[in-house]
Amino acid sequence: MKQETRFADKVVWITGASSGIGEALACRFNAMGARLILSSNEPLELKRVKSRLACRQAETMLLPLDLNRPLAIESKAKKVLDRFGRIDVLINNGGISQRSLAKDTAVGVDIMIINTDFLGHVALTKAVLPSMLSRREGHIVVTSSIMGKIYTPLRSTYAAAKHALHGFFDSLRAEVYGDNIRVTIICPTGVRTGISLNAVTGDGKKYGKMDELMSKGLTADECADRIITAIAAGKEEVIIGKGPIKYSAYVRRFFPRIYSRLIRKMNVT
Repeated sequence: MKQETRFADKVVWITGASSGIGEALACRFNAMGARLILSSNEPLELKRVKSRLACRQAETMLLPLDLNRPLAIESKAKKVLDRFGRIDVLINNGGISQRSLAKDTAVGVDIMIINTDFLGHVALTKAVLPSMLSRREGHIVVTSSIMGKIYTPLRSTYAAAKHALHGFFDSLRAEVYGDNIRVTIICPTGVRTGISLNAVTGDGKKYGKMDELMSKGLTADECADRIITAIAAGKEEVIIGKGPIKYSAYVRRFFPRIYSRLIRKMNVT
């Protein structure tokens, strides 16, 4: 089946859909005729994204959702399932990055990052999973990061949350494989989005700077195309990006001491 028609009339729920990779995915799936639920904690930006969608005949639901409030997510999922009856593809894409040393990061900021980048996705997945199990069909996608495979200074809690995603969703994949439910983990390296601009510092304020890695990375559209290809192919995990950092996970795995020495020399000022 061609990718252009594979997702026609499929119900696709995308979090973090108000900008960056999520927005690009929304546009791509809409062009393929998917029925969409677009979520983020920025309602006005969701409306802007909806105005961009080319296929206006495809049904689109805007559902504001705050991943930092995981206990409130189940009721949101009920609204979606009441309206659409099913979720074919759940894309856990929302999140927030970090730019602060561990010693300078308030515990409240740590909790917010863990909620937003890990527990929010767990809560949403658990809310949707029973309906997938009853149908014995579904695909769960989670946007992790290369930081789910490696570590660097200034990302302690962010890396912890991303590593946790791998532990949870790898385990879930094994549990639901026999129920015909697929799980794909996406690990972008650098993508030209506002992720570093919106990253939080130790006191929770925005970092407000564009990282060099992000500025030289893939466009959000390029990343979205590769994600959709990975979903269509049923990949379990894929690293998406360009440049040497794409291979950093392999350096850490096979040459851990070399990787550790290189990371210790990073300029964190």
